[in-house]
Amino acid sequence: MDLAFEIIISGLLIAAGVFGIVGSFGLLKLPDTMTRLHAPTKATTLGVGGVLIASMLHFWVLENTLSWHELLITMFLLLTAPITANLIAKAHLHSFRADEKTSPTGSDRDWATFEDAAVEQQPMITGSGKNQNT
Repeated sequence: MDLAFEIIISGLLIAAGVFGIVGSFGLLKLPDTMTRLHAPTKATTLGVGGVLIASMLHFWVLENTLSWHELLITMFLLLTAPITANLIAKAHLHSFRADEKTSPTGSDRDWATFEDAAVEQQPMITGSGKNQNT
């Protein structure tokens, strides 16, 4: 039984290493910022996550202890890496449009965008049958 878990742990570590190498290669070789952003995000999420899951599985099965640190770090990485990539991508997109004005703060919009603020919003029909503005 231990051999099966050691093979699974080894497979997770090899897969994590492959994701790390591919993410590093993509960071160096992809042509622009937006495509370069995708590679390390996947390397962080899948590569480091695979190492942490393999470590957690090792301690749980082979050492008979449950390590909460790996679980919490894995959850933190799976939640924060895509959000960070989204914010970096938004900053990159907005850097090309610095001369345009965004919608003013304090308006009914949740996020400052480059869309025309004067365009009236279309009504949306919800499941209750009532018309609501988006």
